[in-house]
Amino acid sequence: MIEVQGLTKRYGPVEAVRGVSFTVGTEQVLGFLGPNGAGKTTIMKILTGYHFPSEGTALVAGISVQEDPVEVKKRIGYLPESVPLYGDLTVVEYLSFIADARLVQRDARKEAIQSSLAACGLEQVAGKPIETLSKGYKQRVGLAQAIVHDPPILILDEPTSGLDPNQIIEIRNLIKALGKRKTVILSTHILQEVEAVCSQVLIINEGRIAAQGRPEEIAGTLKGTDTWELTLKGADVPGITEKVTRLTGTGAAVRLRDAETPGTVHLSFTLGRDTEFIDGERIFDWAVAEGLKILHMNQKKLSLEDIFVKLTGEEGAA
Repeated sequence: MIEVQGLTKRYGPVEAVRGVSFTVGTEQVLGFLGPNGAGKTTIMKILTGYHFPSEGTALVAGISVQEDPVEVKKRIGYLPESVPLYGDLTVVEYLSFIADARLVQRDARKEAIQSSLAACGLEQVAGKPIETLSKGYKQRVGLAQAIVHDPPILILDEPTSGLDPNQIIEIRNLIKALGKRKTVILSTHILQEVEAVCSQVLIINEGRIAAQGRPEEIAGTLKGTDTWELTLKGADVPGITEKVTRLTGTGAAVRLRDAETPGTVHLSFTLGRDTEFIDGERIFDWAVAEGLKILHMNQKKLSLEDIFVKLTGEEGAA
């Protein structure tokens, strides 16, 4: 549904986007992550026809953004970070104006407006001037205008900004429901939101793609993806080093310390990219073979927050 190849955008000497390529299919919700100034908003503005790329191509529903931006805009619902609302209009008047601008057929306009009001929980404030609404309700109005013409593609820039926890859950559920029949690109700084809503993740840093795919796929490409924590009975720190090496090999980062109870050891090890796969069953078999008793065992997966920090921090940037 969206195909981007070699996308580059320059503002004078500044290269905001550098050779970005990705695709998003139907019924996918893509989480767009990156620090401030990474190039996320620039890419979204190119996809919506607000900016043209300096190099590369962007196809939306098979239509070139450069060659036919008007047709592209017909197929997109866009919620910018700062929603352009007309405060003196009521919610219904504003959505009617948007539906007219979006060329929604007059006989279908009333149903389209009612549907977007219901989807965004705006029925109770439909007749109120927008300037009297809270920030959370204004954000809902912005989302309603993005879906009023029922576009096949949604591009949402910080859609839950300013919402309270209950409203955030409602909007997340709406986005997940929309993602079952539309293509959605969601830009957010809330990592839990990506984990809750998105089927794919694209992390961009300094104008380039740092990683893309499902979070677990991205984690699998990083060193230190799995950490195991064990409490073992039947050994002390000086005597267990050789036994641990027989389990982890020499490629894992191992930490050992004595526990409070004599003859008990706290052990943790992190698997590197080239380390042989180790699961709970293998650890259990190893402990039995070495004459050890496992008192506690826990596996820690690399979280999306860990991934983001690794890829966009100083080490990732380098």
